[in-house]
Amino acid sequence: MDWGNVTAEDLIEALREVDWSSPPRPLSEFFSRFTVPRSYAKWNSRLKCNLYYYRTNYFILIVLIVGLGFLRRPVAVLAAILTALSIAFLNDSFAGTFSEKVTRTVRQFSPHLAAKMRPPLTPVIRGRPSSKRTIHICGRPRWVFVFIFSSVSFILWYVSCGLLTVLWALAIALVATVLHASFRTPNLKARLNTFREEFRAVWRNYSEL
Repeated sequence: MDWGNVTAEDLIEALREVDWSSPPRPLSEFFSRFTVPRSYAKWNSRLKCNLYYYRTNYFILIVLIVGLGFLRRPVAVLAAILTALSIAFLNDSFAGTFSEKVTRTVRQFSPHLAAKMRPPLTPVIRGRPSSKRTIHICGRPRWVFVFIFSSVSFILWYVSCGLLTVLWALAIALVATVLHASFRTPNLKARLNTFREEFRAVWRNYSEL
């Protein structure tokens, strides 16, 4: 895949649909080799490739940096967790996995309640869904959970008076992420993983025809 031709919208869409359940890359690989990109095109391609390939590492890095800023503020830590969950719910794979695990846990105590938490069935016409599939979490549309978690986290940020602190922490975390993605040389694993994901996307589109 030529990352130079990938737009920011395409990258965001890929990060939203990709599976985030894979473990982070080893630290020995994450901090392996750094070089200065030779041109803007090389930097642009490297940045997008590393953001996609090391997505789990960057997510953990951002959470850790934000968490370190709120060690003395437990309310702010809870707000950071809820904010991270509300962002993670935007990913299709995470939302589906979260809903499945919660439903499975509830089924052990109340099968009747777990049955109500199942997502509604999408009508199929001539082997195709009649409309675009809507992601559900515990039987409710995804936006309901995103709205609730975001609202509660905003209230907790306001109560803890840590909004300015989180802005500084997020700025530091984002700068660290961009710097690493800019100077980390993409290895062969990153390129092979990119080709594999591209093949899966093509095959998924082909299977939906």
